[in-house]
Amino acid sequence: MEAGFSEMRNELQSRDALWRRIQLECQQLHTELLKIRDDKDMQEIQIKHQSSCVQLTEQLENKNAELLLLAQSQECQREELTKIRNHVYREEQSHCSEQERMKTEISDLTEELHQKEITIATIMEKASLLERQLKMELEIKDKLLAKQQLLDFQYNIFKSENTHLKDMV
Repeated sequence: MEAGFSEMRNELQSRDALWRRIQLECQQLHTELLKIRDDKDMQEIQIKHQSSCVQLTEQLENKNAELLLLAQSQECQREELTKIRNHVYREEQSHCSEQERMKTEISDLTEELHQKEITIATIMEKASLLERQLKMELEIKDKLLAKQQLLDFQYNIFKSENTHLKDMV
């Protein structure tokens, strides 16, 4: 876009310089024609030069009209570019706020996950402690059961001996 403006500016400056040269040339020709006014041949030259000046002037006016149209077109393009830039800016803002929302959500979820991990670790610790306690209780009960069985066995032996002794007596 900037290159287009620069190119148009250079074109305008070039045409302006051409216009000034043409005007200067016209002035010089006019001066010459005034000096040799009486000469008929010079009148023909004057007419040719005037015709040439008119043609060049018409060409320059046509080019200036083209440049004006180009400048108007460029203004429309500049407005369109501004609209596009504004749209892109709004989209970027929307994207940034969406990213911030997602970062916040991820942070919240990470915190929640961390709390759940702590809870799980605590539960696992308690479960491990309860498991050890149960094992100790089972060991104690196994020992008591073994002792009970031994006592039952001894009781049965004594009972059988007692019965045997009663029978003997």
